[in-house]
Amino acid sequence: MMPKIWIADDDSSIRWVFEKAFEEHEDFDYKIFDSGEELIESLQSDAPELVLTDVKMNSINGIDVLNFIKSKYPKLPVILMSAFTDLDSSLTAFQQGATEFISKPFDLDSILNIIDRTIKKSSSPKSKIDSVPKIIGKSKSMLPVFNAIGKLALTNSTVLIIGESGTGKELVAESLHLNSKRSKKPFVALNTPAIPKELLESELFGHEKGSFTGANSRRIGRFEQASEGTLFLDEIGDMPLELQTRLLRVLSDSSFYRVGGINPIKTNTRLITATNKDLESLVADGLFREDLYHRLNVIKINLPPLRERLDDIPNLLEFFLEKSALELKIEKKVFSENATKRLKEYYWPGNIRQLQNLCHFATIMTPVNEITYEDIPRDFFVDKINNRKDDNWQNNLIDHINNLYHSQDFNKIRELSNQFDKTVISAVLKLTNGKKVQSSEILGLGRNTLTRKIFDLKINT
Repeated sequence: MMPKIWIADDDSSIRWVFEKAFEEHEDFDYKIFDSGEELIESLQSDAPELVLTDVKMNSINGIDVLNFIKSKYPKLPVILMSAFTDLDSSLTAFQQGATEFISKPFDLDSILNIIDRTIKKSSSPKSKIDSVPKIIGKSKSMLPVFNAIGKLALTNSTVLIIGESGTGKELVAESLHLNSKRSKKPFVALNTPAIPKELLESELFGHEKGSFTGANSRRIGRFEQASEGTLFLDEIGDMPLELQTRLLRVLSDSSFYRVGGINPIKTNTRLITATNKDLESLVADGLFREDLYHRLNVIKINLPPLRERLDDIPNLLEFFLEKSALELKIEKKVFSENATKRLKEYYWPGNIRQLQNLCHFATIMTPVNEITYEDIPRDFFVDKINNRKDDNWQNNLIDHINNLYHSQDFNKIRELSNQFDKTVISAVLKLTNGKKVQSSEILGLGRNTLTRKIFDLKINT
């Protein structure tokens, strides 16, 4: 059977060139669209082996097409084309999951070779890693998680996943989707704090052309991309209050407006959220809407940290070592028995993400097949390996900051500093019955400095 190639470009001359080329190239079954909307509409009922799309198109652009494809068909290769190429455009394309980024004008023979090579690569036999379950675990602490997934997958219930950073909250959300009746529809994930505050509204709900400076075309948001499927919002506790209000309205009315839009858009999207924060505390501090919290907290899944499922470490090591070997195209390595034993004694403040990073590092840097404990640099770990309990809050705080630093989550470090100051100042103010002069003396702060901190940190006095 001939592989199907789909092309979207609003330039009639480009469409004519491709049509003539494919008429002479009888190895491909092709279809050409004059807009991104038309291609996305066809993807609702069918899928090709390869998509080529122009970046700059009216209304839905090539990046929107790419995002939709990656949410619905993650392994479908997408080649982007553009006459406006620069480093930022190329980086954006590849970061979003594009297979190739081609500048116009292009050599037709060259692009046909790229198509042929991409098709052959994507149709090659898959590694056995693809058949390994994404959520790996047999420990007792994971049984409630698996039971919850089994019970919730066939429902449309809103789910809140609670867990520390790096525990795999997105994998749980994806598993809920893949085992649901919505599995053939898009799964769209968004890390809330990763999007600048001023862009988050447009990212979620989309915008109309001309609705703000730089809005040169209409853009569909994540809710529309996830239509009939599942939208996963990670770190929901970081969502600004004004957007919490809009999200609550969507959950109440099942409709929303694009930024700058005047017509309501109905949505049938299952919402799954996750956080590593105590939302009840945020509600008490006025940082999270109580009514939204109750809307999201219909069903809660508590995901245990790695230190509570140490028996899963050998299986996780095997999985991540194989994954790294495949990515690097080298022989799979193994941890020695002693190294595995020592790793099972570690506290793992960075959870599964930290373990995955270790496997990738060891795969690259260890010169022989067996990885010993001595091959692991001491500075990889926050402290020496031991079964440290939570009896030393300073060390635990250092663990947490170390994890945030290595994940480049600097906003969380600043937030942690503010939370620490707020807790200490609030406690002292309570003990002094709100007397600022006495509190400033105890804290070693000037009165003006204390007043400013009370205001900045929104401390009730």
